[in-house]
Amino acid sequence: MTDAPSDGSQEPEFTTAFDPHYGRAVEVSPGILRVTADNPSPFTFAGTNSYVVGEEGRCFVVDPGPADEAHLAALLDAVGGRPVDAVVLTHSHSDHSALANEFSSRVSAPLCGARPAAVAEGEAVHRLDAPTERGITYSRHLEDGETLHLGGFAVEVISTPGHASDHVALALPEARILLSGDHVMAWSTSVVAPPDGAMGDYMASLQKLLGRPETRYLPGHGGPVERPERFVRALIHHRRMREAAILGRLEAGEETIPAIVAAIYPDLDPRLFGAAGMSVRAHLLELEKRGTVRQQSPTKGETGDRIYRLAAR
Repeated sequence: MTDAPSDGSQEPEFTTAFDPHYGRAVEVSPGILRVTADNPSPFTFAGTNSYVVGEEGRCFVVDPGPADEAHLAALLDAVGGRPVDAVVLTHSHSDHSALANEFSSRVSAPLCGARPAAVAEGEAVHRLDAPTERGITYSRHLEDGETLHLGGFAVEVISTPGHASDHVALALPEARILLSGDHVMAWSTSVVAPPDGAMGDYMASLQKLLGRPETRYLPGHGGPVERPERFVRALIHHRRMREAAILGRLEAGEETIPAIVAAIYPDLDPRLFGAAGMSVRAHLLELEKRGTVRQQSPTKGETGDRIYRLAAR
């Protein structure tokens, strides 16, 4: 049995065709407006998507985005004075959450999101993907499987950790739409950065989406994901092939993350080398957890990269 799509395609078909329309709301589905922040980067693509969702004169807002006055003004304009039932975070990375406290205060709405996992003291957290809950004033934490009633929609909370330990997706069953945050995006795979990100969790969260009824995903960056089940199966296959490539490099004698990255990402944009290294480390940590790989940490006072070897050696 294969996780490749039934049409024989095995790699995700990414699309970068996207017009962010900075500064104004774009209707992407009946009752759903997208407002894209002007914070493009190699990690955020054209910028962070915020969503204003609502019918019957009410709404809720998903991922207010970065702390940017122009984006705040565009979001408030998209709300248009309607009562806001809640502000919901798909996860607490700063490009999605930095504006959350101010925005929820401005619209007098409760701020909701999942609780991140605790990171062990002394563990390094990559600054790009560090959870920022310490600065977020939540009104309540979301639980997997609960249904909220916001803006005239039933909203199912789906816990999808992996990219971040507190990541959730939000399903709108009647519209057959999933607000997928950074878990599934049409333009790229997600960064999985340990220790808050975990590859095993990410893969399990992808599997969790298979068989769901949603036919369109609206992600945190870039345009919609069409034919999402096929796309998610391709993402699973892609990550399994990446794992196989890493095991192949270990078998060939490469023992450090920089050496593995250089071998399996030969044409990589140098700006993304660090992100690729985090992804490789996430795979290695999962392989170590399964007993396939063992890690040798530098001894006290020693410098250099950690050494990874196949456990059989």
